[in-house]
Amino acid sequence: GIPAMVDFAAMREAVKNLGGDPSRVHPACPTDLTVDHSLQIDFSKCAIQNTPNPGGGDLQRPPAKLSPLKAPRKLPCRGQASCRGPCDSESSRNSGPLSVQIENTPLLCPFHLQPVPEPETVLKNQEVEFGRNKERLQFFKWGSKMIENVSVIPPGTGMAHQLNLEYLSRVVFDVKDFLYPDSVVGTDSHTTMVNGLGILGWGVGGIETEAVMLGIPVTLTLPEVVGCELTGTASPLATSIDIVLSITKLLKQAGVSGKFVEFFGSGVSQLSVVDRTTIANMCPEYGAVLSFFPIDNVTLKHLKHRGFDEAKLKSMEVYLKTVKLFRNDQLSTGEPEYSQTVHINLGSIMPCVSGPKRAQDRVAVTDMKSDFQACLNEKVGFRGFQIPPEKQHDVVPVEFEGNEYQLSHGSVVIAAVISCTNNCNPSVMLGAGLLAKKAVEAGLTVKPYIRTSLSPGGGMVTHYLSSSGVLPYLKKLGFDVIGYGCSTCVGNTTPLPEAVQNAIMQGDLVACGVLSGNKNFEGRLCSCIRANYLASPPLVVAYAIAGTVNIDFQTEPLGADPAGRSIFLHDIWPSREELHQVEEELVISSMFKELKEKMEKGNKRWDSLEVLESVLFTWDWKSTYIRCPSFFDKLAKEPLPVQSIENAHVLLHLGDSVTTDHISPAGSIARGSAAARFLSSKGLTPREFNSYGARRGNDAVMTRGTFANIKLLNKFIGKPAPKTIHFPTGKTMDVFDAAEAYQKENIPLIILAGAKYGLGNSRDWAAKGPFLLGVKAVLAESYEKIHKGHLVGIGIAPLQFLPGENASSLGLTGKEQFSISFPQKLSPGTTIDVKTNTGKLFRVIAAFDNDVEITLYRHGGILNYTVRRLL
Repeated sequence: GIPAMVDFAAMREAVKNLGGDPSRVHPACPTDLTVDHSLQIDFSKCAIQNTPNPGGGDLQRPPAKLSPLKAPRKLPCRGQASCRGPCDSESSRNSGPLSVQIENTPLLCPFHLQPVPEPETVLKNQEVEFGRNKERLQFFKWGSKMIENVSVIPPGTGMAHQLNLEYLSRVVFDVKDFLYPDSVVGTDSHTTMVNGLGILGWGVGGIETEAVMLGIPVTLTLPEVVGCELTGTASPLATSIDIVLSITKLLKQAGVSGKFVEFFGSGVSQLSVVDRTTIANMCPEYGAVLSFFPIDNVTLKHLKHRGFDEAKLKSMEVYLKTVKLFRNDQLSTGEPEYSQTVHINLGSIMPCVSGPKRAQDRVAVTDMKSDFQACLNEKVGFRGFQIPPEKQHDVVPVEFEGNEYQLSHGSVVIAAVISCTNNCNPSVMLGAGLLAKKAVEAGLTVKPYIRTSLSPGGGMVTHYLSSSGVLPYLKKLGFDVIGYGCSTCVGNTTPLPEAVQNAIMQGDLVACGVLSGNKNFEGRLCSCIRANYLASPPLVVAYAIAGTVNIDFQTEPLGADPAGRSIFLHDIWPSREELHQVEEELVISSMFKELKEKMEKGNKRWDSLEVLESVLFTWDWKSTYIRCPSFFDKLAKEPLPVQSIENAHVLLHLGDSVTTDHISPAGSIARGSAAARFLSSKGLTPREFNSYGARRGNDAVMTRGTFANIKLLNKFIGKPAPKTIHFPTGKTMDVFDAAEAYQKENIPLIILAGAKYGLGNSRDWAAKGPFLLGVKAVLAESYEKIHKGHLVGIGIAPLQFLPGENASSLGLTGKEQFSISFPQKLSPGTTIDVKTNTGKLFRVIAAFDNDVEITLYRHGGILNYTVRRLL
């Protein structure tokens, strides 16, 4: 939300400078903005210890500007005679005593259900987050006070997609006895989760969101609707994550990019609402705009537990049935008509993981060991690591905390249960907790060098893990609650111990990260971790206990109990009946009640923030977090005619499947990067750099971070690196430095790319960044639909090779200069001429979908168009 709010503040400046009334710049519809999103892990596990290098800085150099942290008051166990669990500091692995309770985060002692203190990791991480992000929080506070129709959900409450499900969703609006269906667009790519409640919604970038907020309707080509029929009954060992990854692979194979998916069939009734929301969340991975579960009796039962009163539920049911939006298996109305149909038998789905490099590459847990060994042998690519056979059994000793351990290919060094996919689904989170409980009771442990963490999407997850009695066991294995927000999933993880990093590099080991998210892009977790697997939360815990992914759970034990008896995965795996009993009796209704109370209570830290109340935001020119962007610096009252692009150089020559993560990273800022040099010039130490995600309100940082991903493969360079060639001088430079040099020479830029350009998160800076680098057009074989819309929305022309053509077939090296002629009467899908300075002439498609996109492009994007409308 912060880029959108910064743009609103900047638009007010632009409207004022052009003679308009800046107070008119505000949303035309109710807008909910959640503060919680990007969470940097500075402290993890139960032991409160300052991480060796949380921001990548010098160990000997103290942080220059972080607010001092007060050591939490250490409290002993309350000492109730009935307390049978590991509540005290002596009984948990590496644990320190618990600290004072974090405000608004309910925790109950699992044995006598009385309030107990919050884990110190949450206290410490939240304290650092408030100090680190004070400028951002003050900016949000100004927006909530001075911009009409903006409601800000305070920090420490939970993430947008989680709150949509738990608190904000109306399902059916009732405005003065006028009923209509709920719908939502959001800047979070996980917004699609809300489709599991029968609410039509999807994620868009900040650019599109701002247009909606300002009253511009969402425009899209009428999509095809794919019907996904679910039949059969899932295996007891299969979690909703297994079902999610199976559906992801099948729908990706079916080719549903840019389409709507609707689920139907007898199998739908076997899925709870929380299962459905988890499935709906995976849309970005298989390319669908959304995956919709119509409202049915299961939905109504869930809403009753959420606190909807009987009268509202009754009127809702009557309305939905009247307008034929209610799903009912008992009615023999025939199969709905779809553009195409995909059939999935739930009975065929078995437990699986996804990786080692891409979410769509599923691996059955039963095949994990053989598949990993095959990946070691394969050539470097989407799956392979090409490890010589004689080195595949290498073992490297590592000393940690006075003990010696052995690392080998497949060793797990990061295991994270994170926020983006699973926290809406109590069954999978409780499954992890119950598995942890049985593991601890059997005497199993996790090796201390493995970076384990539990980062829920909201305090409700902590609540139900605590009230169900499993949180102390997760903590015993090192899965301590570290805070709320995106963390390991976007690269904001605690750095690995230096000894572990050295051992991995010394042995050239394929070390592994296992996380319960929905994305595993290369290089995101840590540069020394080459294999990243997505797994259900119970399997994350299981692999952490095993310490390796190179294991066959069917034939090899996880470990041994104190008596020496081998303990296998099936010995500690919770049954579906156990999960459902705990979920129904302890979770559903209480979690929604607690959330409502939490929202009403507020947040003292947030409430105490002071801001200057003025129509225009008071920009601090020294700030490295919030800065007025340069989008409107040369804005005129009237748009200029569409300009042709003359003698443009190619900034980057890219291949297929370039993601928005490649274009605009969200994780940590590397020390040697252009963004790091900029922040250092402002007096910041590497420890204070924070992440790109946290600095999205500063265009100077984000522009320097554009194409700064270490896994970016530019064909000019020939190896992964955030570099390119500045052709006038022939020098190899950081992408930003080259772009800056081109701009000083008034040379326009384009990007050459392959197929599926812009996959992944709907990230607006993946369009804004290239625009500010001076990119005028992207020429690709095909685009991810949402990203293509963002390019148009910022004023970059999306051009597409004719079918069957690409840079290679046309003999383009990317070293040419390109001139692109736009007709004054531009229309959707028209072909235009491109000429190079080497004499090549070819035609490409102007990939605009409709006249609205052409109008926005003529204005230089949505932001310019909006400002002119308000004059």
